[in-house]
Amino acid sequence: MKDRMALEIALQGALDRGEFVLYYQPRVSLPDEKLKGFEALIRWKSPERGLVSPLDFIPIAEETGLINEIGAWVLRQACADIKTLSLRMGYALCVSVNLSPKQLMCSNLTQKVKSALNQAGLSPEQLELELTEGAFIHDIEASALAMEDLKSLGVLLAVDDFGTGHAGISYLRQFPINVVKLDRTFIAPNVCESNSSGFMKALSDMAHALGLHVVAEGVEDKETLELLCKAQCDEAQGYLFAKPLPWPELLAYVDKVSVRSD
Repeated sequence: MKDRMALEIALQGALDRGEFVLYYQPRVSLPDEKLKGFEALIRWKSPERGLVSPLDFIPIAEETGLINEIGAWVLRQACADIKTLSLRMGYALCVSVNLSPKQLMCSNLTQKVKSALNQAGLSPEQLELELTEGAFIHDIEASALAMEDLKSLGVLLAVDDFGTGHAGISYLRQFPINVVKLDRTFIAPNVCESNSSGFMKALSDMAHALGLHVVAEGVEDKETLELLCKAQCDEAQGYLFAKPLPWPELLAYVDKVSVRSD
C-alpha cells in the first residue's frame, strides 16, 4: 500500500518533468515481411525506480485521472515520431496507439486526436487506435458513439487482445472496427497443435469475412510465422522481428530495413 502511494505521488508531475518515453515495436505485413509500421508503447523513466512498466503505473493514472493528460502526450509524440520515420523510410508508415477505457469516454478525445494529427502533419489513415475489449463492451451505446466520432476523422480502430475477454465476433459487427489483433495466447508454442492452428485460421477467416484486417501479436519463431501465413493473417509483430525499441535503436532499425529494401 505504501509503495502504491509512493508511486502515485511520484507519478504526479512526471509528464511535466519529461519522464515518459515511447518504445516502438515493428509490425510487418505477411507473407512478404515488409515493414508496415509500429505499435507505440509508453514507459516511465523514473529517477528513483528506473524504467517502470505501464502495467504498474497505467492503472494508477486511470484512477487518478492523469491518463487523459498522459494519453494526449502519447498521441502527439507518436504522431510526430511516425512522421519522422515515414520520411526516413520513404513511404507512409502507420503507428498504433493504445487507448484506455477512460480515454475513450473523454469528451474531447476526438479533438485531441485531430490536434495531434494536425501538429504532426500526419494523414489520419496512418494512425491506428487500439482498444481492449473491456474498453467498449460495458457501455455499448456510449462506446459506439465515441468510436464513430473517432472514425469520422479517418483514423483506424483496432481491438487488442481479441479472444481473451467477453467480446466475440458478434461485437465486431456493432462497432466501426478496422483491425483485429489476435491475442498471443492463440499463437503460443502450442499453436503447432492442429486444433490451435485451425482455430487461428477460423478466426482469421471470420474477421476477413467482416472486412477486418488481422494482426497477430507475440510472434517469436519461424514455425509460428509459417502457420500465420497459412492462416492468412495480414500482419504480425513480436520478438522474431524486433523487441520494443527506444528511439536511438529504432532509428538504427529503420535505417537497416531501409538499406535492405533498396
